[in-house]
Amino acid sequence: MPLTRAWLDSANQPDCDFPLNNLPLGVFTAKGARRCGVAIGDRIVDATGLEGAGLLRLADTPVLDQPAWNALMGLGPAAWASLRAQLTALLREGAPDQHRIAPFLHPMAGAELHMPFTVAEFTDFYASRHHATNVGTMFRGAENALPPNWLHIPIGYNGRASSVVVSGTSVRRPWGQVRTPDEPAPRFAPSARFDLELELGAIIGQPSNGPVSVAQADQMIFGYVLLNDWSARDIQAWEYQPLGPFQSKATATSISPWIIMRAALDPFRTPTPARDVPLLPHLAEPGPLLYDIDLQIDLTPQGGQPTQIARTNYREMYYSSAQQLAHHTTSGCPMRVGDLLGSGTISGPTKDSCGSLLELSWGGKTPLNIGPLTRSFLEDGDTITLRGAAIGDGYRIGFGTCEGTLLPALPDPYGS
Repeated sequence: MPLTRAWLDSANQPDCDFPLNNLPLGVFTAKGARRCGVAIGDRIVDATGLEGAGLLRLADTPVLDQPAWNALMGLGPAAWASLRAQLTALLREGAPDQHRIAPFLHPMAGAELHMPFTVAEFTDFYASRHHATNVGTMFRGAENALPPNWLHIPIGYNGRASSVVVSGTSVRRPWGQVRTPDEPAPRFAPSARFDLELELGAIIGQPSNGPVSVAQADQMIFGYVLLNDWSARDIQAWEYQPLGPFQSKATATSISPWIIMRAALDPFRTPTPARDVPLLPHLAEPGPLLYDIDLQIDLTPQGGQPTQIARTNYREMYYSSAQQLAHHTTSGCPMRVGDLLGSGTISGPTKDSCGSLLELSWGGKTPLNIGPLTRSFLEDGDTITLRGAAIGDGYRIGFGTCEGTLLPALPDPYGS
């Protein structure tokens, strides 16, 4: 699909994250209030203002009068398509109403961005074969790297919706129980092995009340965000048996501020990888479900310069978001508008394509060079920046950035 040209020149540049083909959705502050906005070039369109002025009509009553996109999600795919069609008509090169739209444009630079939707529930998965193999090899050896169920179902765990935060929110190093192999008992201490996880987050736009097929699940997905599921590896190592991650993953999960709608990514669909064993019919793919999205991780030490520490692609995943969602519903578990599904760490086949420091430093045995410094895990003051884009013919569908800075741990909260 070629570039759809906009009358805003900045949206037509090949290095722009937000061309007219994209139209990502966010929430920003304008006129002293939080409003729904759409990124286009180097501007944000005040979608709440357009709806209020009658230039955008999505339902009989306003749906963008709240600072979140959940109400639009709940209207369903027809409304989602109508939003994109109306915005495209208003912003397309040669559109007749440019003079009426211009007052609703705000500079992207310096804009205050907020959570783009209200998170109902958060589930994180473990769905990259490269990542699962790397982690399993470190802890169980290469012969037992993958659990027996891994090639048959998307493994996941329920996370904390309350700790999902928008890009730019700092993250505090957590305290927790830790125990090294040579210690006779655990101790309560700040995490010394704090990590990042490069993921893609799928936002559920339609509810369910019973099992859904993979094809139905795909249609329920409203859009995607970059996601960093911060992880305390030492707390995780002590707590995860037998029920998996708990406090080690509850500190924070950062997401990018722009929702990339599924329709913008449709031209970049790519098949899932070959299977060693066939999936059961309820998880089989009806067609291509992954996306060709280039992803990268930058680490910036406090007072230093950013260093790219990894580059990978979402097409490396073994299970798609639609398969994860379909699996989530097999028990009859109801899904809600605003549910967030983390893809799991996205890692590729080479060391420089791993999506976590745990893999990049191989558990701390081979520290990374960050300029004159080294890192096995994150140090206080480090900033992690995730970036992603699907590359088209003369344009890119960019996600913007997902960024967070690690703050020092608080003093012992219990005074022990």
